[in-house]
Amino acid sequence: KVVDPTLAEMGKNLNEAMKMLEDNQRKVEEENEKKYARKDIPGPLQGSGQDMVSILQLVQNLMHGEEEEETSQSYRLQNVGEQGHMALLGHSLAAYISVLDRERLRKLTTRILSDTTLWLCRLFRYENGSAYYHEDDRQGLLKICRLVIHTRYEDYAVEGFNVLCTKQPVIYISSAARTGLGQALCNQLGLPLSCMCRVPCNTMFGSQHQMDVALLDRVIKDDVESGKLPLLLVANAGTPGAGHTDKLGRLKELCEQYNMWLHVEGVNLATLALGYVSSSVLAATKCDSMTLTLGSWLGLPAVPAVTLYRHEDPSLTLAAGLTSSQPVEKLRALPLWLSLQYLGHDGIVERIKHASQLSQRLLENLKNLDFIKTSVEDELSSPVVVFKFFQQYSNRDQASHAAQASTIQHPVISNERHIYDTLNQWLGEQLAQLVPASGVDVVELEDEGTCVRFSPLMTSAVLGTEIQDVDQLVDCLKMKIPVLTSTLQLREEFEQEVRRTVGLLYIEDLSWPGLGVVRYNCHSDGKNDGKQEKELEKINAELLKKLNELESDLAFSLGPEFGGQKNCVYIGMVTEDLDVSELVETIAATGREIEENSRLLENMTEVVRKGIQEAQLQLQKANEERLLEEGLLRQIPVVGSVLNWFSPFQASPKGRTFNLTAGSLESTESTYVSKAQGAGTTPPPTPTSSLAKQRLPGQKIFKRSLRSSDAFSETSSVSHCDDLDQRPPTLSPGPLETEKTEEQKEAQATETDTEDIHSDKLQHDCTKAEEQENQR
Repeated sequence: KVVDPTLAEMGKNLNEAMKMLEDNQRKVEEENEKKYARKDIPGPLQGSGQDMVSILQLVQNLMHGEEEEETSQSYRLQNVGEQGHMALLGHSLAAYISVLDRERLRKLTTRILSDTTLWLCRLFRYENGSAYYHEDDRQGLLKICRLVIHTRYEDYAVEGFNVLCTKQPVIYISSAARTGLGQALCNQLGLPLSCMCRVPCNTMFGSQHQMDVALLDRVIKDDVESGKLPLLLVANAGTPGAGHTDKLGRLKELCEQYNMWLHVEGVNLATLALGYVSSSVLAATKCDSMTLTLGSWLGLPAVPAVTLYRHEDPSLTLAAGLTSSQPVEKLRALPLWLSLQYLGHDGIVERIKHASQLSQRLLENLKNLDFIKTSVEDELSSPVVVFKFFQQYSNRDQASHAAQASTIQHPVISNERHIYDTLNQWLGEQLAQLVPASGVDVVELEDEGTCVRFSPLMTSAVLGTEIQDVDQLVDCLKMKIPVLTSTLQLREEFEQEVRRTVGLLYIEDLSWPGLGVVRYNCHSDGKNDGKQEKELEKINAELLKKLNELESDLAFSLGPEFGGQKNCVYIGMVTEDLDVSELVETIAATGREIEENSRLLENMTEVVRKGIQEAQLQLQKANEERLLEEGLLRQIPVVGSVLNWFSPFQASPKGRTFNLTAGSLESTESTYVSKAQGAGTTPPPTPTSSLAKQRLPGQKIFKRSLRSSDAFSETSSVSHCDDLDQRPPTLSPGPLETEKTEEQKEAQATETDTEDIHSDKLQHDCTKAEEQENQR
């Protein structure tokens, strides 16, 4: 039972606040309201203030009211759990504890700091270590760099940067480290970028993601000979991209040889808490410092990262900022102190073990899949699984492919890699969308290119990933592999078909994950570029609309919003039963139909315009002729009426009619004579894309029929029987004819005789007509 009433009230308020913020019913009610309510508009502070419920309601509106609901965000909120509530309670307690008197605050913060440091050192096998708690995970390495500078430069606290000018410090970092880490360190330390040395990874032997130790040794020797001071080496126990671990044992020996500091970071450090640890990761316990990100590993929100280090001089650690004399800063460990006690040793190990088991489960399933290539250094213990789609060639295909690559060299290799990067980018996005609880993402590696990464240590605790999610991920991957292989195989056939089809232009867009990109080119006919571009845009837009109206499984679009080609039709992923020739033929025929219809309308418009001008000229000419025939006096209003009364003027009516079909101006004399208007010439037929192809029942367009399927054989046999039933009887004698009755034979003979009589009579009439014609 909690004795302190303030602590009890704080815990009660926290529970009420969390229930209110996580209440889905309130979220639904807020979404049904108007998007922009007047109460959401900021106004002046109320003089009397507001109660806690109203303020929390405002926070909830800001969290869920104006933004659309995202699955990942709602999933994260639902999986905060009790251990997350303890971490959030730690922040509230830290604010409450800070108001205690100084002596009591000092004792309390010392106990919290010492307990948390001892638990972490025992949990991660780091003996006799100290801990620094920081919000930014790069802040710990920054403080370590300052500690090493203070250690190696004795007068740095007095002389400052003048001491660094005598011997320039050098910090070595792997080329596989996270982006921007070296530049951030130099900016915070006030060092030039020349003090940062990026060490390449192995390119000839060993893993392509491990630091090249031999090359690092030569670089350090060159720096020492040139008067520089090797200061610190940043190694990886789990690279940010692929989760590879450097050769930490050899790197530690090299650092001891040149009196350098070794700092290790990476997701694989979490496996130090397990019973079995690989030797490559276990070597990290001998390093000088390491950074742990427990928040993502254990699913704890807003807990600080921890940097464990070994150093015996407290004055230098105080100067570097690793320790502080302010008790309030020591309260950063309070959320972690509460969460570790809530989870316990077994709970922490179980979470890390569960994440490792998820990785092993996925890795075992990936080994049994074709066209999937994994990229991990130590497959037995790495908690990070990186894989990609890659089509393996047979021995003969591989030899021909190598010969082709050696002939054309760089363009083929670069294009092939770009295509695989695009397909794997699409694969990663599809898997993340279909199985959001898996937490897979897309990563760019220097050598492998675009890959799909599964790192449950960073996501499973928050997303609540289980074994069934991994199995679902494998099932979705099995569904996508045939689509990828079919698309990759049919891309070249589609390109060849388009290039040999008149009127179509193949657009090479390696960043498009689909069958390809095509553009219909209309005939220029001497038009300027602006008018031709507008006509091309209009035709391809109408072509895209027509293709989407077809009943097919293909996806036609305008391509990506940014970076795509203009006036093109982008075709998405396809399956193996696609009829590429029919697809290309349909696109070309549809484009020609749209172009001819457009030209027909344009020509008709031009004909009508010229016809109207001609009609105006003829009407003007008719008025002039009428003036000459009738005379000037008949045109005067009063005089003309009197003159027409005394001497009427008879004039034949001359009308004109404009034929839209022929585009000509014709006389109406025939209309007055026949009392009906003629139809004129018939308009030309509208061009159509005549692609009549017989299909099986239920078979969609652009699909090839399955030749060896049972359904097809049954259908063909049934149709064959129907043809036999509907076929007329033959005239050759057979067994059925012998069974005819005598009446049928007599009727047939009578019909035959009648036909002969008619034919003889017709021949006689024709002969007689010829004789009469000759006599004439």
